Amino acid sequence: MNIIKAFLTLCIVGLVVMTVLFIDFTYKTFSYRQNTRKADAIVVLTGGKGRVEEGVRLFRESRAEFLIFVGVDPSVRKSDLYRPKPGDPSADYVILEKSSRNTLENSIFGRDVIVRSGVHSVLLITSRYHLKRASILFRNSLPKDINIIPYPVDSVNLKESWWSHGGSFQLLFREFYKYCMFRMFFLLAPGELRESVLPSVSGG
Repeated sequence: MNIIKAFLTLCIVGLVVMTVLFIDFTYKTFSYRQNTRKADAIVVLTGGKGRVEEGVRLFRESRAEFLIFVGVDPSVRKSDLYRPKPGDPSADYVILEKSSRNTLENSIFGRDVIVRSGVHSVLLITSRYHLKRASILFRNSLPKDINIIPYPVDSVNLKESWWSHGGSFQLLFREFYKYCMFRMFFLLAPGELRESVLPSVSGG
C-alpha cells in the first residue's frame, strides 16, 4: 500500500511540475516581440507561412547586411525568394542553405553559413510556436559570442487563447515536448553541436 501511495504521489508531483513548465513555456512563447534592432544577418528558417516574406521585408529595410535562408528546397533559386527592386540591397548578400531538412539540421548547417559570413548578431526568424526550440538549438550551435535576436512570425494555426483551441494546444504541447528533449540533451552534452560541419551553400 505504501508503495502504491508513493507511486501515486510521484505521478501527481510529476504532473504538477509538467503543467507548470508547460504554462511557463507557453507564456514565454507568447511573450516574444518583433524586435526593432538591427543585426548583421537576418536568418530565416524556411518552411512556415510568412517567414520568407518577413525576412525579405526586413532586408529591404536594411535591418541587416546579409539575408540567409536556411532549409531551402534544392529546386528553389535565389530569384524565387528575393528579387531586388530599385534601391533595394543587392542579391549578392542573400545566401541559400539547401542541405538541412529539420530544425536540428537547420542549426548545424546554418551555423557554418553564419560563421563563414563573419557576422556577430542574427535576427532569427521563424513561426512563434517554433521560436523557443529554434533558439535553443541555434544558441547551442553557434559560437557563444554571436548574439541571437529571436523574431516571431505569427500564423493562423496558433491562437493566443490556446487553452480553448484544440489545434493550438496540440501544436504548443508538441513543441514543448521537443523543446524539453533538446533541453535535457544540452544539459547532458553542452556544446555538442559546436563542432564544424561544412554544408552545401548556394548563391543562387
